Amino acid sequence: MVSDRRTSSDDPLKFLIVDDHALVRYGLSLALRQRYPDVVIVEAGSLAEAMRKARSERDLTAILYDLQMGDSDEHSGLTDMLDAAGDVPLIVVSGATDGNVIASCIRAGARGFVNKGCEGAVLDQALPIVLEGGIFAPAPPTPPDGQRVRIALASAPAQARSENDAVSSLTERQREVLRLLLEGQSNKEIARALGVLEGTIKVHLRTVMQRLGVRNRTQLALATMKAGIKLQS
Repeated sequence: MVSDRRTSSDDPLKFLIVDDHALVRYGLSLALRQRYPDVVIVEAGSLAEAMRKARSERDLTAILYDLQMGDSDEHSGLTDMLDAAGDVPLIVVSGATDGNVIASCIRAGARGFVNKGCEGAVLDQALPIVLEGGIFAPAPPTPPDGQRVRIALASAPAQARSENDAVSSLTERQREVLRLLLEGQSNKEIARALGVLEGTIKVHLRTVMQRLGVRNRTQLALATMKAGIKLQS
């Protein structure tokens, strides 16, 4: 199966969006395209269609899955979808706020849970963490003034969010990816060195480039030198 996958470091990310409401699928597509302009979007409006596409589509980066699909029970449907997804990480996107529902999704094998009422920026936080093997979920109970997010990833420190300095928002892992990239390693080599999926490296690099306002590796190297980022631990 690995031999069938594309190997180019410039391959776009590819997401399967599963929701039985076309407008929701459209909104999620816009959110992903805003962050990753070259993203490939695959849509499914039913569980049956989603399972077919999960099994047939190559190189899926992740699946965004609505828990309340019209053609299935939410819990058995999630189990069936996870089985069809295989190794592709699945993030539940749902309007549910019950902590028991969230916990049951994570126990079933979902790698993340994003509430439909949250801000779009939550996806920026969720995707790298989920693709790196962590769990992303809201912390119950949800406070009345908005959703707070708890990131459960033992290997990554809390991400600084300085508005005035883009460099301060880089996580330790993003710095590590950047260091290896500046050493001339390809996405595949970086993924192998860090023991993560190549799609994870793509997400990290796109995030770093967006934070530093650059569009390619050459500009990224120059921006790193200008900013004086210390990449050595």
